[in-house]
Amino acid sequence: MASTGRRFRLVAALLFSTLILPRSLAAPTTNKSCDTIDEGYRCSPEITHFWGQYALWFSVPSEVDVDAPEGCSVSFASVLSRHGGRDPTMGKTIAYGATIALIQNSSTAFPDEFAFLKDYKYTLGADQLTDAGRQEMVNSGAHFYQRYKKLLKENAPFVRSSGQDRVVESANKWLQGYAQAAKQSSPASIDVTIPEGAGINNTLSHEICTAFESGPADKIGDAAQDIWIAQFVPPIQARVNSKLGTNLSTAETIYLMDMCPFDTLSSPTARVSDFCRLFTEAEWHQYDYYQSLGKYYGYGNGNPLGPTQGVGYVNELLARLTQTPVQDHTNTNQTLDADPATFPLDRKAYADFSHDNDMSAIFAALGLYNSTTPLSNTSIEDTTATNGFSAAWTVPFAARMYVEKLSCEDAQEEYVRVIMNDRVVPLEFCGSDEAGRCSLSAFVESQSFARGGGNWDQCFADSVASSRS
Repeated sequence: MASTGRRFRLVAALLFSTLILPRSLAAPTTNKSCDTIDEGYRCSPEITHFWGQYALWFSVPSEVDVDAPEGCSVSFASVLSRHGGRDPTMGKTIAYGATIALIQNSSTAFPDEFAFLKDYKYTLGADQLTDAGRQEMVNSGAHFYQRYKKLLKENAPFVRSSGQDRVVESANKWLQGYAQAAKQSSPASIDVTIPEGAGINNTLSHEICTAFESGPADKIGDAAQDIWIAQFVPPIQARVNSKLGTNLSTAETIYLMDMCPFDTLSSPTARVSDFCRLFTEAEWHQYDYYQSLGKYYGYGNGNPLGPTQGVGYVNELLARLTQTPVQDHTNTNQTLDADPATFPLDRKAYADFSHDNDMSAIFAALGLYNSTTPLSNTSIEDTTATNGFSAAWTVPFAARMYVEKLSCEDAQEEYVRVIMNDRVVPLEFCGSDEAGRCSLSAFVESQSFARGGGNWDQCFADSVASSRS
């Protein structure tokens, strides 16, 4: 992994490239691949690192060295991973295709950077991983092995996956990359796959909290985004419509921006798409904030029931860290968690595969971003500068949260650290030190929200009231 010095040099280089690049974006790169095992996606970082949850994974700058402190060794390692880059969802791919058709049928001009749109062929699929997304997960498996290889030589990870196809395929690609890095003859298999669906208890996929899925809480993220849309989209919309001589709506303007990451992902080497050149660097920062609002208020700290959706997973994590049975009454699968074959407590390494929304809720349940100033839906707040919250920094495609236990020479008790996409997260809630460590007992004690079930009693309040009326 990168040392502190190398990481600081990387940050400086990125800042310098931002200063010297013109505000109108350069032509896309033609490098063989923009993705690497160690640093992730590095082409055109001044824009590609501002695509919200549609960004490809990249190593986030850390103020603390991600290597284990001197005198410490990793005694436990867990990864919670998002699936790799995919095609749009079915509903979005239909909407994107219709937007391209509208542009081609109604535009009166295709000037300058818009010229490619005249003959562009929409070929994006729906819901499944792309080749670039598959490679992300192969790289992710190798990244995990390289970081923890001393621990993993005699401790193979126990692997769980949520049941959607792209998540299962991501877990298998991760295992492939892990096996390649470990020079194994063939990859291991997923140990447990948990089905997704309404009414199914699954800590890797929120489904069963009625008030969250279909109550007022379900609309909070959209409402926050709508206010910000009214601020940042109209100038972009006016410029694009003026250039093309067409009349794209607000939603269609955002769809045109969405095409940048998704068209990039459609390239096997993730070549930066021509769609990305239609918008300025400042506009991509505004777009990233738009997506961050959706995660913060839809599934994270800004939603009264968001953190509760992550409580079950946190209680499973605590059980693994302390090697004690799971104590939870929320969305854990008690049958699986009570069986050592499907939820062992004696392993030193674990890997779980999930979705961005579920991971956002888990991060909130842990309290990782409790110190974030609530995001404003009327102006950009630079939250990443101080506490690391943005959708691109937390839940890009192939996102990963590492939770470590450290055995250190100068301590009688093990420590816990959390590393989010290569960034050591300050754990203020349990009194972390300069290396980002909390004692195991302090970390467990700090998780009173999860251990108490969060606000799970509010999940079914509406349905209970209805049944009594």
